[in-house]
Amino acid sequence: MSSAQARPRWHFLFRPKWLGWHAFTVVAVVGMLWLGDWQFHRAESGNPLSWAYTFEWPVFAVFGVVFWVKTIFDEFRPPGSGDQEASEIDLPAGAGLPALGDSGSGTLAVREQDDPELAAYNAYLSRLNEQVQGHGKWHGLR
Repeated sequence: MSSAQARPRWHFLFRPKWLGWHAFTVVAVVGMLWLGDWQFHRAESGNPLSWAYTFEWPVFAVFGVVFWVKTIFDEFRPPGSGDQEASEIDLPAGAGLPALGDSGSGTLAVREQDDPELAAYNAYLSRLNEQVQGHGKWHGLR
């Protein structure tokens, strides 16, 4: 037998950091339920506003438990396993996007020649950029 056996994935729940979070969640939920009970007794003694809080505090407790469970499930997922579908989208070969490491200037130049309105707009943006180069120096922004 090997002395270094692989531990199950859920053992992270017993690390000190996680034990602290479990304790905080239990204390917070008990506290919110206690506050709901306190508001219930105030409502019974004649405070009509407390009826809303009577039901609000238990809802907050349920939200706390839901977020705690969601956090645990998120921790169970290995890093990098989520959203792989979004990164595996196949684009058509002529999508007009520059390749990695390519500046893309050739594709942009072809597009500007094809569209005079786009070329005029890019020239306008270039002029605006030149006009505001020194702006903000007095204010410590650059």
